[in-house]
Amino acid sequence: MFTERVRTAPPRQLVAWHQLAAPLLLGAWALTLTGCEERPVAAVESSLPAVKVSRPLDKDIVEYAYYTGRLDAAQAVNVQARVTGYLVSIDFEPGTEVKAGQQLFLIDPRPYQAQLDVANSQIALAQAQLELANADLARARDVAKTPGAISKQELDRYAAAQREAEAQLEAAKANAESARLNVEFTRVLSPIDGRVSRNLLSIGNLVKQDTTLLTTVVSLNPIYAYFDVDEHTVLKVRRMIREGKLKVGSEDDAFPVELGLADEGNEYPHQGVVDFINNSIDPSTGTLQLRGEFANPKGPSGIRMFTPGMFVRIRLPLSEPYKSLVIPQAAIGTDQGLKYVLVVNDQDVVEYRPIELGPEQPGGMQAVIPIPMYATEHGLRPVEISPDGTPNVPAGTQTIPSIDANSRIIVSGLQRAKQGRKVQVTEVPIETDAPSTSPSPAAKTENKPQQTSVDSGDKPNADKAAPAEGSHDGKQGDAVNRPESP
Repeated sequence: MFTERVRTAPPRQLVAWHQLAAPLLLGAWALTLTGCEERPVAAVESSLPAVKVSRPLDKDIVEYAYYTGRLDAAQAVNVQARVTGYLVSIDFEPGTEVKAGQQLFLIDPRPYQAQLDVANSQIALAQAQLELANADLARARDVAKTPGAISKQELDRYAAAQREAEAQLEAAKANAESARLNVEFTRVLSPIDGRVSRNLLSIGNLVKQDTTLLTTVVSLNPIYAYFDVDEHTVLKVRRMIREGKLKVGSEDDAFPVELGLADEGNEYPHQGVVDFINNSIDPSTGTLQLRGEFANPKGPSGIRMFTPGMFVRIRLPLSEPYKSLVIPQAAIGTDQGLKYVLVVNDQDVVEYRPIELGPEQPGGMQAVIPIPMYATEHGLRPVEISPDGTPNVPAGTQTIPSIDANSRIIVSGLQRAKQGRKVQVTEVPIETDAPSTSPSPAAKTENKPQQTSVDSGDKPNADKAAPAEGSHDGKQGDAVNRPESP
């Protein structure tokens, strides 16, 4: 049997809905065409991401090496008694400054004074015996003038007695001097100028000669800063000295060193000189110990800034001043070890520019070294260096630096800037006297003071020219999206 399929007409309700939808669709299409009209330019610009840009500073800089160290006193003395006895007096305020020769403690002097009195009496007795021996010898010599009145042996006996009396007098004087010194040693004096610690014994305690520690005294001015320099820097400095790039070693031109305290940010306001270099490198750490000497005078209120044992930051200048571009560290981004900045061209479009880091500068600033680039049909590309040191660019290609003193570098609003996108620009000057802040992680890499050129041998990776998303190291918490590869 065959089943006949019968085509039925659509329901009346469906036909009614189709008839109603057609005008609605036509109206929506007309509204869409009306909305595609061009908006005012002011409205478009107001919707652009707002960023702040600054131009790099072209200034003289110095390459520095940074270390940490500890302060130590130039002189430190453990004060111990030189005689045994009971402590009867403490003659200083703990923690105050004392002068050399100032009395600190007093040990009971009476037993030693009695010994001194006995020694002085022995001197008087020996003096009387010497006078008698001198008189006997004089009389014997007068008698010897008469032949046969006195024998030669008797005369020699009187002469020996006189010399014996002289020796006994000298021995008595020596004993008296020893007793006098013991009496003097009962007064424990400060051997140096400096600050005294607390008294480690109280009055009435027994003090043993050359054993009991009473207190300590440390000198304050000048003060030493000890720090360890890595072997790489040692070799670098020695080569620079041999090549004449650093002049050190003479009395008139000592090697300078700068010091900053723990609360002084990135500033190093204290100037000193390196006065000691150890004679060997520590094989366990691969470092060489150096010592800087710094003045530590009293301030207007009588307070000295440095105290032995303080943690300090050390900065060693490793070059003569030279010109370099300087930008805020907050403007530097990082991408898998590569450093970059975002610049705005004359069309207000964001561009990615690779850089290398030079020496870190005070005030949150960073010296940067432009990377040579060349133009391609896809935009600027970093110059690649072949293994033999020649630039891998077409013959006759002109290279340009990635940034220069006129580049507009984004320093604020980095999280809103994307490569190839247009932005609303506000140019602000770089604050050279900005307060010190901690250096960004992007700036904590090996410094390279020499500017990169086509023949430098450095090889920027063109495949890694675009930074990863959120990889910016800005101090203001800025982050950028991953820009398209140029």
